[in-house]
Amino acid sequence: MPATNEGPTTCRLSPWPMSALRIVFGLIWAVDAALKWLPGFRSSYMSTIMGIAQGQPGWLKPWFRFWIDLQHPRAMFFAYLVAVVETLIALALIAGVARKLTYVSAAIFSVLIWATAEGFGGPYTSGASDIGTAVIYAILFLGLLALSYYAGPSPYSLDYYLERRYSWWWRVAEVRRPDQAPVSPSVQRPRRGSEASTLVPALAHAVSSQEHMHEHQG
Repeated sequence: MPATNEGPTTCRLSPWPMSALRIVFGLIWAVDAALKWLPGFRSSYMSTIMGIAQGQPGWLKPWFRFWIDLQHPRAMFFAYLVAVVETLIALALIAGVARKLTYVSAAIFSVLIWATAEGFGGPYTSGASDIGTAVIYAILFLGLLALSYYAGPSPYSLDYYLERRYSWWWRVAEVRRPDQAPVSPSVQRPRRGSEASTLVPALAHAVSSQEHMHEHQG
């Protein structure tokens, strides 16, 4: 009996769980950014980086020497720059603005913080107990980027409304075009409607054949 197969189904995640995760993550970044605006952070900014560089192995010293030489003459500028960047990341996460650009930029920024101020987490030093928090932030940003591919536009973000107003805004907000849903492989099952549409003619043909056979026999 012939049966038609249903095409591949589209897989789209509900947007609100990811939006809730994004907003909570943004609130964490907001607290962190608020601490960066305190005078204590600016006064200890350079000494923190120089202190991290002291315990690094010899093969990493050129890397930290580069960043120390770059920032030392203008330490106050870089301290304010870090505070501004973290504030922008927090606001973008909470409001849901330019999400794709935010996720990628924040992941790069987190890796940079991990590779400088956190000293790569120092897993190669004695007494190290973790690999640092900034690299975990970077992984979480990449996770949000991957989830946004499947979730698509989020109505719980400003991007959702900006995309309606500006046709090009999806390029900085979405991983893919909003009208393109990812294809999820699924088991090919015959449609009930198509199965019924083929079953009825087949039964009618069988009944007609039986009647013709009876007529010839008679």
